[in-house]
Amino acid sequence: MDHAAGSSQDAQSLPGCYRHPDRETGIRCTRCERPICPECMVNASVGFQCPECARGDSGTGHTPAASRPRTVAGGTVTTDPRLVTKILIGINIAVFIAVHVRPSLLNDLVLLGEWPPAPYKATEGVAAGEWYRMVTSMFTHQEIWHIGFNMLSLWWLGGPLEAALGRARYLAVYFTSGLAGSALVYLLASPTTSTLGASGAIFGLFGATAVLMRRLNYDLRPIIALLVINLIFTFSWSGISWQAHIGGLVAGVVTGYGMVHAPRERRALVQYGTCALVLVVVVVLSLVRTAQLT
Repeated sequence: MDHAAGSSQDAQSLPGCYRHPDRETGIRCTRCERPICPECMVNASVGFQCPECARGDSGTGHTPAASRPRTVAGGTVTTDPRLVTKILIGINIAVFIAVHVRPSLLNDLVLLGEWPPAPYKATEGVAAGEWYRMVTSMFTHQEIWHIGFNMLSLWWLGGPLEAALGRARYLAVYFTSGLAGSALVYLLASPTTSTLGASGAIFGLFGATAVLMRRLNYDLRPIIALLVINLIFTFSWSGISWQAHIGGLVAGVVTGYGMVHAPRERRALVQYGTCALVLVVVVVLSLVRTAQLT
């Protein structure tokens, strides 16, 4: 009799369903944790959800991941799909202005293998431990035509690619491509030659864009024609670092393929794992070159 009395007391203490307050229930939505009765339960992958959370409009901040709009690569659709591209352009312009305000800054930012040249011990450059140059050189420009052309290319390619991949994935492709370009320059170019510019990262966007257009069955002829024209300029004009362009292009194709062809069930692992593998190659090539120079 005592046990029965205890059960009745427990039942009276149960909350009412948030949609049907007169119905007591011990079940809560797995997302917003509001009490729900059997009529309001919606089967979820784990437990039950209330009707609003199942539709993604509960207003509680617990929108189901499956209900959020996603890009073709699984990224979150944002209100400003060009935000990262705008920030990258802003950083490039800020560095460009800083270099012209303080010209001596240029020597500290460009990609340089070593200085002074052998047989003297290097006191400057990547071989001397200044690894940051592989990143800072990606945002450094000296001539107005150089930054103008690169920023127009970044806007034209970067905006649509950012919208298609999502911010984090787009940024991963951009930096991985830029670092791959820097690594190939460091490996193959003269160690005393200074290299600068965002071209390696931008050629990576070329490669990723071509892969994406292929994945979506778009006409590839426009992007291929533009890429061919840029490659002709790369190998025809003196003073252009073909190593940065080729390194960035290859990395862009590889990471872009990983982004748009990753299986949905292991999407993030494959996508960022591909970027990580490319970065491992970048590190290995850089260590090999450093061993050659020291």
